[in-house]
Amino acid sequence: MHPTSRFIAFGFTAASFLLIPVANAQTQPASPPSSTTTPDTTIPDTTTPGATAKAADLSDKKLDAAAKAVKQVSAVSDTYKKKLAATPDKAEKERLLDQADQDVTKAVTDQGLSVDEYMAIMKVAENDSTVRNKLIDRLK
Repeated sequence: MHPTSRFIAFGFTAASFLLIPVANAQTQPASPPSSTTTPDTTIPDTTTPGATAKAADLSDKKLDAAAKAVKQVSAVSDTYKKKLAATPDKAEKERLLDQADQDVTKAVTDQGLSVDEYMAIMKVAENDSTVRNKLIDRLK
């Protein structure tokens, strides 16, 4: 993934999770939704090469790490968005985007997650309301 794309993806993911509680509060259905199977709810298991885990198999440790990463990625994203907005020079913007990519990657890996694992957890949370709610609870 090109550094610019990674930075934007991380920033969007983090911002989405910080805004989800507001959106959920406004769109909460009167009755609980029926149970349905959601597509694309597996994540790579980084402990065994080539293995995958189901959304139900996400450990509390992984969810804790993902929540911490979301907070840090969001902070990094906010910082760099301000810097990018204040920088007219194209070369300086490229340098900032490269640095942002390194910083968001570090924010994730410092929590013990790989970039792919973090993005997969975010995808699972997007598609699985149980995982999403667990993650949101950790963001409070």
